[in-house]
Amino acid sequence: MAIGLARRVTRTKCQLLAVTLAALWVVATTSQAQQAPAANRVLGTVTAVNGNAVTVKTDTDGTVNVTVPDTAKILKTAPGQKSLAGATKLAVSDIEPGDRVLMLAPGDPPTATVVIVNKKADIEALQQQQQMDWQRRGVGGLVKAVDPASGTVTITSGARTVTIHTTPSTVIRRYASDSVKFSDAQPSALAAIHPGDQVTARGDKSADGADVTAEEIVSGSFRNIAGLITSVNAAAGTFTVKDWVTKKPVSIHVTADSDLRQLDPQMAQMIAMRLKAANGGAGAGGHGSMRGASAGSGQSWRQNGGGSGGAGGGGGLARVLERSPQIHVADLHKGDAVMIVATSGSPDSATAIRVVAGVEPMLEASASGSQSMFSAAWNLGGGSTGDSGETGGGEGPQR
Repeated sequence: MAIGLARRVTRTKCQLLAVTLAALWVVATTSQAQQAPAANRVLGTVTAVNGNAVTVKTDTDGTVNVTVPDTAKILKTAPGQKSLAGATKLAVSDIEPGDRVLMLAPGDPPTATVVIVNKKADIEALQQQQQMDWQRRGVGGLVKAVDPASGTVTITSGARTVTIHTTPSTVIRRYASDSVKFSDAQPSALAAIHPGDQVTARGDKSADGADVTAEEIVSGSFRNIAGLITSVNAAAGTFTVKDWVTKKPVSIHVTADSDLRQLDPQMAQMIAMRLKAANGGAGAGGHGSMRGASAGSGQSWRQNGGGSGGAGGGGGLARVLERSPQIHVADLHKGDAVMIVATSGSPDSATAIRVVAGVEPMLEASASGSQSMFSAAWNLGGGSTGDSGETGGGEGPQR
């Protein structure tokens, strides 16, 4: 399941694609730009335009008001362009909120002499194209093995095993320890990927989907935490959970990119019954209780692929969670049982990627089985396993 990563198209916070950032710097390498001190450069997103006054929220989280006189050289270039070839002239009045700009603006207050513009609509179109390409050519899952000598990564995605092949031109990035934003991912190498990591890749697939020649790979190391909430601070966006395994408290920080879900009680009971059955702890009576829980929920579970992949299967749980209602930190309470996918963080704190509440029956049935299922129910780039067992395309890493 994609982490509404980003977090998907509908949840993207207008983060600039890395290719667009790089392109803006490259296309600005005219002799004038090269000679300009870095302090005279303004790179960011336009938030307001009032006549010749343009307000820019910079990529360093500051805000700058720049005067753009009619004499300024204003050029529009497509996102991803690596030269000014094909750039078209714009007027100040053509600059709009949401546009990305690189300005050469010396003086105090700053006055622009050159403005390179990526229009908001063009950026969104490129984002959509890339997301569609990730859907069509993407795959993601848990790393099973890495072979730097042969340049391959083997992952498990649902019930399938996929081998990702790299080439000298494959772009490899790794997520930061406290973020799953693509913009925070750093250039990396195959040797940095380890078994148990999450990986998403985009490239050409073999006919049977068992092999992918990757153009781009993004990896990350994340934590699975399960336990009971001991305190909640909704105002601060944090809660503390007593880790089921370590028995130690872990402070969980929730951000705007965190995905919080509430599992339906009847569904949780049904999954718990399946976990018990898988452990040999439920006989005919257990299945009877499962049927009694909710015939409608049982049908929904089957429709969502719950019958495959072991005790419900990661693919089935992934689709169930995708359809579960979203909640907020204020909806969590002391004593609630939760399962969490979080950044690696530190031993006593982490940033939540996904939080699922309402999992008490599952943890009581099998804490380890629940966490294993939960691990299989998400990945950075989608790639959830369908009812037929085929690996679907991912939505792409969060940008």
